[in-house]
Parts: sequence; structure tokens; C-alpha cells
Amino acid sequence: MTFNEFDFHSDIRKGVKIAGFREPSPIQEMAIPIIEAGDDMVGQAHTGTGKTAAFGLPMLNKIANGEIERALVITPTRELATQVSDELYHLGRFAGIRTLTVYGGVGYGRQIALIHKGVQIVVATPGRLKDLYKKGKIDVFNPEIVVLDEADEMLDMGFLEEIKEIFEYIPQNRQTLLFSATMPEPIKELADNILYNPKFISVVNKDEATTNNIIDQRYYVIHEHERDDAIVKLLETEDTDKCIVFCRMKREVDRLSEHLSAMGFNAKGLHGDMEQQERDEMIKGYRRGEIKIMVATDVASRGLDVKNVSHVFNYHIPFDPQSYVHRIGRTGRAGKSGQAITLVSTEEFRELQRIQKEVGADMRLATISNSSTSIDESSIEYLASNIRNSEIHPDVDRLLNHLKGMDHKLFLKKIASMIMNEQDYSSENQIGLDQDKVDEIMDSYIHQKRTSKGNNRRRKR
Repeated sequence: MTFNEFDFHSDIRKGVKIAGFREPSPIQEMAIPIIEAGDDMVGQAHTGTGKTAAFGLPMLNKIANGEIERALVITPTRELATQVSDELYHLGRFAGIRTLTVYGGVGYGRQIALIHKGVQIVVATPGRLKDLYKKGKIDVFNPEIVVLDEADEMLDMGFLEEIKEIFEYIPQNRQTLLFSATMPEPIKELADNILYNPKFISVVNKDEATTNNIIDQRYYVIHEHERDDAIVKLLETEDTDKCIVFCRMKREVDRLSEHLSAMGFNAKGLHGDMEQQERDEMIKGYRRGEIKIMVATDVASRGLDVKNVSHVFNYHIPFDPQSYVHRIGRTGRAGKSGQAITLVSTEEFRELQRIQKEVGADMRLATISNSSTSIDESSIEYLASNIRNSEIHPDVDRLLNHLKGMDHKLFLKKIASMIMNEQDYSSENQIGLDQDKVDEIMDSYIHQKRTSKGNNRRRKR
């Protein structure tokens, strides 16, 4: 099938041609006829499958043909709202269709004025949209089509109550479309409440309901002090196009992005404390390829859709399994393969196993080749810190008596060398533990746990 087979208005067909669309994706082929027919619809599809054009083209076509006057798209984040608005503008520009992005963090005035002037499509985030309706600022805007995009993301971000309130202000005689990658119970209940006799379509395979099966998922078991060296080595050795490095905390984003920049990488940070203008500029630069490495928190990346993300790196393991699924879903989109790489310390390894089990992730252990035989600076700092914080052994004076008369500097160098050799940093040719070492650590962990349980039982007796 080609786009020429859809009976679009000539101005919409021109927008499709300029956009380079030839054959519709599965979600577009299924959704467009349903939306054209005027039915409510629930579409299950991941970001990157062509959802925006799937709902956007029939919506634009109805406006161009004079069937409807206004449409509303609700998205979870400002970044996604801007992206959807841009795509709808480019597809509908030859028909003179005006779009407006509405989100918080900027003044109300311009947004209200443009709505009153009669923009046909508003793409909005839930918080600002609810405020505008609640304060009676946009009573004139009565959309005939309403789209909820990435509904499960809105649920995760706590917007469900705002969504329900927004629909109290929207006319009942509307066409409603809901798109979501997953269908948790609250989303099903929401669909029952706001949609009328909807058609259901899905392009999510059973295998894709957890983690994408075209994403190569690897993990590296490292010592905590190796984390920075490991991410640097991976960025040096992996054939990356655009990549995202996920951190847990905003301060970690700032520190790591500065560290990577100092190492010569084209890296910038993204988190919720940044000014909106700074966030927008960073994302635009990333989309255009001017920035190659995005260091981000989970919250900052939600709803973000960027093409050609070849790698996702988990600098720290995420807090929960669904965050892992969300993170790695930034790569391997639109049928392309992707790489998802997780750094996990020996202490975090059990948590990684839990995530593997819960999401059914096919993750493999890997190691990072380290051709250098010298000890890196972070390892030196780690050893120095350990020495400073070490407790004095009770027999140290007896040992020193045996070494009386030895040159002081030579003595210190020999002691330090013994410590370094014992750690075996200089002789290792890789970052990351191999399977034998991981198995050894896990056997030790299980033994300690059993011993602890046995001691507890004895104490109870």
C-alpha cells in the first residue's frame, strides 16, 4: 500500500510528499481508515512507529476538507508536544492549518491570544491545559477530535486526574483517540470512560510488551570506582551515532556531562531543574546531531522521541523494572536495531537479576577490553582513599620492628606496590568481571546468606 491510496486533500498529499512518506507503517495503515470513518479508537504502539502521522494525517485531512474546525492533542511532556506540533505543522502547512503548542513554564498571554484567534490544532501538556480550561481562559476552544498520546507515560507521570478533569470541559460530541505502548488497568478504565464504542488496534507483538527484541542488551559487572572509566571506554569503543546515558540523580547528570565534556566528548546534560529555553535548545541540538551524547535523568527523557539513537547506556541501574523498559525503549525504534548497555556494581547485581526476571530481558554479560597496562587516575584515587581510611592493624608495630633501618621512601614504595599488586589493577586487561568471577561472587553471596539464616535460627533456639 502507498499513501496515494488514501483519499487525502491535495494540500495534505503535498505535505506527505514533501515529508518523504511513501508507504504507510502498520499503525498508519490500520489507524487512518478508522479515524477517517469517525470512530473512536485505542491504538497500542510504541513511540517511533509513526503514531503522529497515524492520527495527524486523517485529522489534518478532516480540517482541510471542512469536516471539522478544531483538534486537540494531549501529550505527557513539553518536548513531545513541541515535536508533535512541528510534525503536524509540516504535514498541514500547504492547507494553511495552524498549530499551537501549549505547555507550562512560559506566560499564558500568547497561548490564550492565539487560541482566541482561531488556531485549528492545539498540542498541549495536561497541567497547563487543565489550568486554562479551569480558569475559563479558552472556553472558545471546543475540539471535535481529541487525541491522548502516550497515555501510559501520562499515567506514570501522575497526570491521570488532570486528564479526567480536562475531559469534563470538552464537548461530548467528539471523536476520541487514545494511543499507548502498554495497557495497564488504569488506562483501560480511562478508555472505558472517555471513548465511545472504540475500535482496538495493536502493532505491539507479545515479545515487545516488555523489552524490544531487536535491542542487543548487555551488562558489565564492575567495581564502583570503575564506573567513570567504564562509560568512557564504552563511548570510545562503541560505534555510536546518537546515544543517551541515563543517570539516577540530577547532580549525577551535571557531574558526568561535565566529566565527559572534559574528556573531549560531545556531551550535554538534561534534567528537570534546567530552564525551559536551555532544555529546548539542548533537545533541538541533539535532534539535529549537533550534540551526540545526552546525559539525562528518567524524568527529563519521558516522552522524548529522537530518531537514530543507536545506544542507551545505564550509568546506574534504574530503580525499577519499568524504568529499565522505558530507558532502553529510546533505541531500537521503527524496526532498527539498538544497543542497551548497563553498568552494574557487584552490590547491585541481585537487583539486575530481578529486573531481568520481571521484564523477561535477554541480557548477556560482557567485558570491556582495556589495552592500557597503567593504572587509571580514578583507581589511584580509590586506593589512596582506602589507605587513608584503613584501620591500624594491632600487630603493625611488630612488623615495623622487623623492618628497622630500611630507607623510609623505599619502604613506602614497596608497601604501596604490594597493595597495588594485590588489587591486580595493573595486570588486568579488561574492565568488567567475567562469568567465572561473577559466579564466584554470587556463590559467596549465597553462602553468606545461608550462614546468616543458620545463625539466626540458632539464636532463636
